[in-house]
Amino acid sequence: MTDQTASDHRNKAVIVENVPTVGGEHCETTALGVLLNCAGVRLSEPMLFGLGSGLSFIYWDSKQQDLPFLGGRVKPFALTQNLTIRLGLELREQQTSSARKAWDHVRASLDEGVPVGLQLDSYDLDYFRSRVHFAGHFVAIYGYDDETAYLVDTAQQGGRVSTTRDSLAKARAAGGPMSARHRSFTVETPVSRLEAKPPISTIISAIKACAEEFLTPPIANLGNRGIRTASTRIHSFFDRVSDPMRDLPAIANIMERAGTGGALFRNLYRDFLIECQEILAGRPEAERITSAIKAFSQSAQGWTSVAQLIEQAGTTGNRQHLSNASKHLAEIAEIETSAMETLRFL
Repeated sequence: MTDQTASDHRNKAVIVENVPTVGGEHCETTALGVLLNCAGVRLSEPMLFGLGSGLSFIYWDSKQQDLPFLGGRVKPFALTQNLTIRLGLELREQQTSSARKAWDHVRASLDEGVPVGLQLDSYDLDYFRSRVHFAGHFVAIYGYDDETAYLVDTAQQGGRVSTTRDSLAKARAAGGPMSARHRSFTVETPVSRLEAKPPISTIISAIKACAEEFLTPPIANLGNRGIRTASTRIHSFFDRVSDPMRDLPAIANIMERAGTGGALFRNLYRDFLIECQEILAGRPEAERITSAIKAFSQSAQGWTSVAQLIEQAGTTGNRQHLSNASKHLAEIAEIETSAMETLRFL
């Protein structure tokens, strides 16, 4: 590389045009929505979430974690994989241990006018409001210059945001639970335009697959079994964390306001089912979906109550709030299991 070429490269600034930067409710569907929109595929965020069979539950706790994790979705990136397969889209994913190669992959796509999805640890992003490590976060990058990366995050985080290139590199290199070092991905569609509505067979397949996975998890930390596990383990939270007054409100905040295990995903799935019901109007499946819509509306309220009770336990020091949260979780497990049993045989 000549000195002049190197200088031109350092001074380069690239912004992909016509990228939606409003931001959605959930990080992975927000990033995926940006990529799909630029590929000519325009679907609502609930539809993206539902077609990706995104609803689930995970209770995860290990010595590597500062706090127990309660998550209301499938594992990171599974939603993206599920959706692109169902819609017949080409998903190109890269992972590498090399920070230089990782940036080269991203830069090459951006230089061609293609935004890129990234999985990273939100803790290291300059703008992020919750200072807790979470390596299962997603953003879309649509531009860069010498010092700054231009991103799309959730509406809660600001939608159109930016962070330093150094902080982005650190976030992408993070290890620990749910991490995927330097994961980047792009999406391409082999057709000029998809139908405005997904095929009925695709919708039904996505609903049934989500229900099946939720009801038959391989381990007790996932799906409906995971909710019951959380109901049992939540009693120990006072002894599990180092500072209950600080840490229990943090768990509640991550669940409800950062959108990992609170009401967000239940509301998204409810809205997905409402859209599906309209598409399936006149078919017997539409009527069966009605009870599931009501169930997820109810369970969303239950998840909000659980988060509130965990927070109250921390602020008051009263363990009874955790006992009440445990009862709510047991009720939620029953509500969601019944709903998924209906959807399983749609």
